[in-house]
Parts: sequence; structure tokens; C-alpha cells
Amino acid sequence: LTAFLLKSTSQSWTFPAVGSKSSEQSDRSTRVISSSSSPVGSLMDSMSQKYHQINQAFEELRILTQDTENDLRKLQHNQEYFIIQYQESLRIQAQLSSLATLPPADRQLREPSLLSKRATVEAWLTREANTLQKYRLGLAEKHQKTLALLRKQQTVILDDELIQWKRRQQLAGNGGPPEGGLDILQSWCEKLAETIWQNRQQIRRAEHLRQQLPIPGPIEELLTELNSTITDIISALVTSTFIIEKQPPQVLKTQTKFAATVRLLVGGKLNVHMNPPQVKATIISEQQAKALLKNENTRNDSSGEILNNNCVMEYHQTTGTLSAHFRNMSLKRIRRSDRRGAESVTEEKFTILFESQFSVGGNELVFQVKTLSLPVVVIVHGSQDNNATATVLWDNAFAEPGRVPFIVPDKVLWPQLCEALNMKYKAEVQSNRGLSEENLVFLAQKAFSSSSVNPEDYRNMTITWSQFNRVNTLLALNHCTELNDLTINKQQIRCLLRMVWNLMPYTTKDFSIRSLADRISDLNHLLFLYPDRPKDEVFSKYYTPPLSKAVDGYVKPQIKQVVPEFTTPNPDPAANPTYMDHAASPAVNQPHAYGLYPPIGDPMLDADGDFDLDDTMDVARHVEELLRRPMEGQWSGQQS
Repeated sequence: LTAFLLKSTSQSWTFPAVGSKSSEQSDRSTRVISSSSSPVGSLMDSMSQKYHQINQAFEELRILTQDTENDLRKLQHNQEYFIIQYQESLRIQAQLSSLATLPPADRQLREPSLLSKRATVEAWLTREANTLQKYRLGLAEKHQKTLALLRKQQTVILDDELIQWKRRQQLAGNGGPPEGGLDILQSWCEKLAETIWQNRQQIRRAEHLRQQLPIPGPIEELLTELNSTITDIISALVTSTFIIEKQPPQVLKTQTKFAATVRLLVGGKLNVHMNPPQVKATIISEQQAKALLKNENTRNDSSGEILNNNCVMEYHQTTGTLSAHFRNMSLKRIRRSDRRGAESVTEEKFTILFESQFSVGGNELVFQVKTLSLPVVVIVHGSQDNNATATVLWDNAFAEPGRVPFIVPDKVLWPQLCEALNMKYKAEVQSNRGLSEENLVFLAQKAFSSSSVNPEDYRNMTITWSQFNRVNTLLALNHCTELNDLTINKQQIRCLLRMVWNLMPYTTKDFSIRSLADRISDLNHLLFLYPDRPKDEVFSKYYTPPLSKAVDGYVKPQIKQVVPEFTTPNPDPAANPTYMDHAASPAVNQPHAYGLYPPIGDPMLDADGDFDLDDTMDVARHVEELLRRPMEGQWSGQQS
């Protein structure tokens, strides 16, 4: 058969390269994806148009894939019929060979008929061999067009839409709008996976047909190239859709529980969930992250030890998601690198590396996948939280797509920083009202040591990271004098000397324990909202409602804020002791002792709302001490 095909297929074949646009239909398919011209309209209209283009491209891919499926079936049918006819030619040849054993008269009678049949069948086989070759090349050409469109569609989804989602996720860490769900992205990725896998199976079936009936020509090299291309496409899809759905906290305190969630957006369509993979989390340094992206050998080094850092991915049938939920990770220890110059520990960035191995299509393909979290700053004490948050805010705001980990500009325009600060402020106070122009001018004055009140003077100024990192100290030193100037002529209370007392600034952790409105209510020395509005008139609607009377006989404790230097002794010694009395107790107000309630500057709760064990045990001991005191006073009173 091979010798026959060599003789009958002497025609040379030319074939366009992978990705070439050899038909008007391919050009039209490409324009659907690559077109960047869109009418100016609202954001929703723009998104609607983009989604329409993506869905239209998927429809075209579906049509192309169905077309190649039909062609493949036709090719298989024709090839099977060709093999049947070839077997018929072999049977005729065998009959001709057997004529030698017959008498001459019989041989002369039967030989012309057999020779005619053989000539007819061989002529048909020659024509059909060329037809099969054309079918194979035509099918390969269509697969090239499909793969070119698949690449473009995958670029739109992975390099545009998914990257934008990751950027929104990063900005959400600064208080930006939520990044949004992954349902639409997952549906697109699943459609890509289905289409890619269907085309891969078609290419493999075409290769099987070629091996079954090897016709000389360029088809072998073309099928090898197509198979390599489709494997690269599916590899990029699987590795790029292994993402971090819920980022670990970017300010990470040692010995504190934290959580994260990773997800594979194509896990339900490639049968990955049939053999649930295990994901491992490790913490690595900035330098190790750079080496990892360069494919350098990092010898599986890590920069610390994370407890509970292994998790099996679970498939949720109702949602079709394949994800791993790390719920109880804890950074046991951290190993820091040599810092550059005056860089502090709160400027050193780490990242959590999640890695796994996926088997696709019944172990046909195996992929090693890795993904990095957003940069993480590791702290060991709450006093480092503010500077660590500043590092994270700067990185989230000014990181550029595709950067080398974790390089950010050392200086930015002042309006850019204002935008980031405004986003963070609105998120922290949970209000749509951002920083006013006066607020931003005030910040600019402190940052640039300027006295100008004109916002335009700061429009083209740049601020460096070092300026931003030390601006908290500047604000603390200068704001007190201005408060004195603002309040010096306000209503006097029962005092001869007016002074502004400097309450320690609140943090977001403080507000997670007790709200700002309740803290203002707790401080009886705060009477007016500048300039002269009574505080209850403004904040009462935000106060936490009083607890209802207990029905089980127990008195429910409450958390309240006090400032020890401004507590007022209870005028009635016989009355029940108040919280103010306890807070003013010298035993409670020792510099390093904990009171009944945690001090503002060092809360017991961490960023996830979990208690630190050491702090909790200290508080428990002091609570026990306080509970003993009324009993001691009672006994002493009875003895007297």
C-alpha cells in the first residue's frame, strides 16, 4: 500500500503556516476579537459590547469546531472506503497470480477481465489517494484557523479580562470596589477548555488516521505542529486559571491565624476533579519570587514556616467550582533577608506561593502550576501595623501590570497619591464621602512642608515613598497646634485653662472592636462637634442600642472606652462601682498592665478578629484579679 501511495501521490503540497489568515472567514473571526474601536458610551454599554464580542467569537469557534468535526468524519468514511477498495485490488491481483496454474485457454478467457478490473481499481485508488490528501490538508488548514482564533480569544480572556480582575482585586485591598465574582470568567474559561479539548481530540484522531493510512506528504509535520500548538494553548489556559480567589492578609502577623482560597477556573471541564489535587502554600521572599519567574532553580527554598499549609482541592457540584480553602494557616516563623540601606522590616515584601500538580484528561497531560499572592509584609507586633499598611497601600496603588516582583515607582504625582488615599479613606469610614479639597491641601502642606492653600500648587508635584512613609509623624506633630487655634474661642466649660489633649489615633482594628460613634459617646469630655453642634445630635443615630434586660439572670458585660487621665471619681461611695472607677484604679493603670478592656493602641484582636493567645491569657489573669477585689473590700468592711 505504501509503495502504491508513493507512486500515486507525486504531487507536491504547499500549506499556510499556523496562524495565517488564508480566508475571509478567518479575517472576520480575527476582527471580532482584535477590534478595539467601540462607540463612546457608558461603562455598562462598553462592557455589554465587549461581552457580545466574546460571545460572538465563541459562537464562531463553535461553528468552526463543528465544521472540522464533520470534515473529520467525512475523511474517516472516505478513508475506510479507500481501504476496502484497496483490499479489492489485492484480491484481483491474487486472482491474476492464480491464472498461472490454469490451462492456457482458461487463462486467456479470464485474464482480460481481471486486468481491466485491476486497472479501473488502481485508477480509482490513485484519484482517491489524492482526494484523501486534499481532505487531510484542508482539515489541517481549518484547524490552523481555529487555533489562531482560539489564541486570540484566550488572550482576550486571560491577558485582558482576568488581568483586569486581578488588578481590581489588588485595588480592593486599598478599599476599592470589590473585584466582583468569577462566574462569568469561569464560564468563558470553561468554554475555552471545551473548545480546546475538542480540537485536540480531533487533531489526535487525524493523526491516528494518518498512521492507519500513511500517505506521503507534508501532513505529518503539520499534524505534529498542530499538536504542539494545541498543547501550548491548553497549558497556558490551565496554568493561568489557577488563581487566588481570596488573598491572604497583606499585613501578616506571626503566630496569628489567617486564611486564603485558591481556585482553578477550568477544574470542572477537564476532569481535574476526578483526581483531587493537593495544594501547598509556602512563603518566599521578593528575591525568591524573582528567581521563580525566571525559572531559576530555587531548590524549594522558603523564607519561613507556615502551619497547616497543605489543602486538597474540593469540587462543588452545585457551583461547578474546584477550589482549596486554607482556613487555619499560621506563620510560625519568618526568615528575613539582608535589608538594603535604611530599609525597615515593614518595607520588606514577601509573597505566599501556592503550587500544585494537575492531571488533565485522564493523565494524558500533567501540569505543574504555581501562583503568587499579592505582596505580604510580615510583622511581629501591632506597633508595626501602620508602617506595614503604608507599604501595602503604596504597592497596591502603584504596581504596574507584568512587573518584576515587587517593583513599584519610588515617586508618583501628588494627585495619584490623593486618589489612593481617598479610596482608602472611604473604605475605612464606610462612606461615599471622601477627603475634601481642604483635607488634601492639609495633607499636601504636611507632606511638602508648604504653607500654600492653593490646590493647583501641588498638582504637578511628586511625592516619594520616603515622604509618604514619614508623613504620619508630621501630621501628629503639627495637627495639635491647629486644633488649639480652632477651639480657643469656643464655649468654655468649668475650667480656668483651655488645653487640647492628644488622644492616641485610632486604627481600623480599634473600630472593629468598638465603632467610632460609640467611642465618641463613651468620652464624656467630648461635647461638641466642631464648631458647636452637640455630639449626640450628630452621632446618636449611630450609637449601638442599649442591651435589653437579661432574662436568664446574668448581667451582660459591655466594652466601653475610657481615657484614664480624664476619669471622674464616683461622687457616691455607696453606689455601685462604675466602669470609670475601675478604670481609674491605680492597679489597673500601671504602665504595662492590662485593664478589664484592652487599651486602644494594643487591641487583643488581630486583623481577622481572632484573639492572640498571649494577650488573652494576660487579660484573663487581670480579670480574675479584678473580680477578687470587691470580695476583699466586702470582707474588710464586715470586719471593721
